[in-house]
Amino acid sequence: MAIVTETKNKKNAILFVDDESIILLSMKSQVRQHFGEKYKYLTAENAKEAWDLLQELEEEGNSVSIVISDWSMPGMNGDEFLRKVHHSYPEIEKVIVTGFADQKSVEDLNSEIGPITCLKKPWDEEELISTIASAMQT
Repeated sequence: MAIVTETKNKKNAILFVDDESIILLSMKSQVRQHFGEKYKYLTAENAKEAWDLLQELEEEGNSVSIVISDWSMPGMNGDEFLRKVHHSYPEIEKVIVTGFADQKSVEDLNSEIGPITCLKKPWDEEELISTIASAMQT
């Protein structure tokens, strides 16, 4: 009986990665306001922290369904991080958020690890919500 309870309590996670805490809080708040407690919401301020969270969740038997990462971050940029995620966890949906990336760089990333979604900063809340809703149905 306990196993059934554990399975019921497992939530797919959404991982937000951005070096600006205000952006993390804003995105998480918008998404939680729409989806409520249906998903687990995780945040990381850099790629290393995000990678550690991913590995920890996988070891616990939980899953991250979607990673939403900023493009420009110190240490490791979002495009590099999403390539790393794709290599180890190809089933995770990937979204990049940027105010800086040129179209060619986005296309290169998409052709390498696609499909990915690219949201421009400042993002549109409806577009963010529909992107997540679509990713969570696949």
